Amino acid sequence: MPPMTPKLQSSAAGLDAAFYRDIRRIEQARHHDPFAILGCHSLGGQRVIRAYLPDAARAQIAEGELAMQRLPNCDVFQWQGAAPQLPEHYRIRYWDRGGHEHVTHDPYCFTPQLSDFDLHLFGEGRHRHAHQFLGAHPRTIDNIKGLLFAVWAPSAERVSVVGDFNHWDGRRHPMRVRGGSGVWELFIPALGEGTLYKFEIRNRNDGSIHLKTDPYGRRFELRPATAAIAEADHTGFQWSDQAWMSERQRADWLHQPMSVYEVHLGSWQLDADGGFLDYRQLAHRLVDYVNELGFTHIELLPITEHPFDGSWGYQTVGYFSPTSRHGSPDDFRYFVDYCHQHGIGVLLDWAPGHFPKDAHGLARFDGSAVYEHEDPRRGEHRDWGTLIFNYGRNEVRSFLISGALFWLEEYHIDGLRVDAVASMLYLDYSREAGDWVPNIYGGRENLEAIEFLRQLNEVTHGEQPGTMVIAEESTAWPQVTRPVWVGGLGFSMKWNMGWMHDTLKYLSVDPVYRHYQHDQLTFGLLYAFTENFVLPFSHDEVVHGKGSMINKMPGDEWQRFANLRALYTYMFTYPGKKLLFMGCEFGQGNEWNHEAGLDWWVLKYGYHQGVQTLVKDLHQLYRNNSALHKFDFDEQGFEWIDCHDASQSVLSYLRRDGDRFVVVIINFTPVPRVHYRIGVPSAGRYKVLINSDSEYYGGSNAGDDLITAEPIPWMDRPYSLQTTLPPLAGIVIGIA
Repeated sequence: MPPMTPKLQSSAAGLDAAFYRDIRRIEQARHHDPFAILGCHSLGGQRVIRAYLPDAARAQIAEGELAMQRLPNCDVFQWQGAAPQLPEHYRIRYWDRGGHEHVTHDPYCFTPQLSDFDLHLFGEGRHRHAHQFLGAHPRTIDNIKGLLFAVWAPSAERVSVVGDFNHWDGRRHPMRVRGGSGVWELFIPALGEGTLYKFEIRNRNDGSIHLKTDPYGRRFELRPATAAIAEADHTGFQWSDQAWMSERQRADWLHQPMSVYEVHLGSWQLDADGGFLDYRQLAHRLVDYVNELGFTHIELLPITEHPFDGSWGYQTVGYFSPTSRHGSPDDFRYFVDYCHQHGIGVLLDWAPGHFPKDAHGLARFDGSAVYEHEDPRRGEHRDWGTLIFNYGRNEVRSFLISGALFWLEEYHIDGLRVDAVASMLYLDYSREAGDWVPNIYGGRENLEAIEFLRQLNEVTHGEQPGTMVIAEESTAWPQVTRPVWVGGLGFSMKWNMGWMHDTLKYLSVDPVYRHYQHDQLTFGLLYAFTENFVLPFSHDEVVHGKGSMINKMPGDEWQRFANLRALYTYMFTYPGKKLLFMGCEFGQGNEWNHEAGLDWWVLKYGYHQGVQTLVKDLHQLYRNNSALHKFDFDEQGFEWIDCHDASQSVLSYLRRDGDRFVVVIINFTPVPRVHYRIGVPSAGRYKVLINSDSEYYGGSNAGDDLITAEPIPWMDRPYSLQTTLPPLAGIVIGIA
């Protein structure tokens, strides 16, 4: 048994004032070390057992029915005596004022459970699985089942576990602090999976009380409720994706086709009553749909638990929990498992750059800046109304690194798309002069965030080979996708925001003026192979007044759809992996609205059907023709045929895989180009593999099907072919 403290030894002759001050602090939920007062202590060969029972009329030690006495003027009950047969983990029986009997093991007779090694790694910022000991975990200690709670709150005077089981009373289950680690823990017997809980925290500086949900919670109540729900470490879910996971470790995603369907689960489709579909329903509907169209991956807008629907998940509270809007954690496991069984990878949008100010979340977690910076010039995104992680704090890095690995390991997620990387890299991101703090060298680079991102990528790629970490990074920061050991950030891929903006700006111009903007299409090839790029037409481009993809296009209805088809042909033949946000694949007319489902009804119209059919056929061509994907990130996979035909707004280029190649010609005007000649590498007959102007897609059906290359040198090539370029269309030509 723990030795009695000197303060308690002095109380043997009588309950002195110092002891009663400790009792009052227990009753007021202010004591930083409840184990010094409560539980079992040795005293002169005897034992003293104390329990705080505010709703008890009488109490006893269940083993031996040893009556406990209420100490004067308080709700602490005590038994003192010699009881050699009393077990280490005794039970307390008490009767409440209504006469109801309660029996429970005393939480304060259990020794510390967290290992010093875990606490050490966590404090050094090197713990990769902090979620395995922090949070709430079912444990069996000496054949006694319960929940082990642990939380990091370094500026707390007192931390308590509260929930339905103790009437949300912070006086009932105060925790013990583990030395100078700032980690508090408590084992509470008889609690198990499904327990609702939070942490009540008292700040040691100002005495303020904060009721917080668990940063490591595995499951949460459906909003607007905010309690965490204890989840078993191993739920018994039977995965069936072993073949996928084995193949993932050997995946060569650099040279494989990759086309991503970006989805907001809350608004892709709704149920008959306008409510959310659950993860299992979504699995079947989404997988059938993306397989039919040919996508290789689904990317989910953040499904990490979040309080506000309108944040789309980017303002996360539960970094270790799939949102309860669509079901349980096992339901989400089913979703991923079903995708894998049907050949679809799953990527998760992940937001380690900022978090919301909601009172129950991470903000000023223990009454001080724990996860964020104290100085708002470093700790707050005023544009977004959110707080910025303090990447220089070791425990915060352990939290985030563990969160990343958690999704890759526990839910078999195939990759993370890291949101808002630019906001992490620059201290002056979206700030006025004087409203930011330079780094130690006087620069604008966030050195702590850079090191965090490098650690993130080294750890995830090392621990989970074959997974991807993709940066949404909108600046010219160098070597984002180059290895850490050569000075890069270590990401697998990066969204090509420059290509996306330039391309959409060009396509939004009336074709009569496009020849003035020709360099907006050709400039991207100057840097196309400096990074591993994804070509994104994402949710950010179809909200906040930007208009839908189809309504960005100029002209009448026919021209707008022709422009969109030409754009997608350009995208699928341009070097880089592909990403389309839901609804873009069939030319939805309305901007995306997270409160409504997609406008599936438009698919009864031919133009929308045509866009969807073209996307399906482009996928088939892209996936089955290695020239279009094998060297997406290598200059050997691309050659210009003619990038200078600004006067006619025509681009022509080759995509290559060694001797295999396809010819791409795109006419960005509504004028057909008859007898248009381009140089090609080889003689023979050529076949049109895709014509976005085909009548199958809603086009005018202009152009040729078969073309014979002639021995006429053209554009520094030994052969050339002559064809008709359809209006506002792209054609892909291969050797017949």
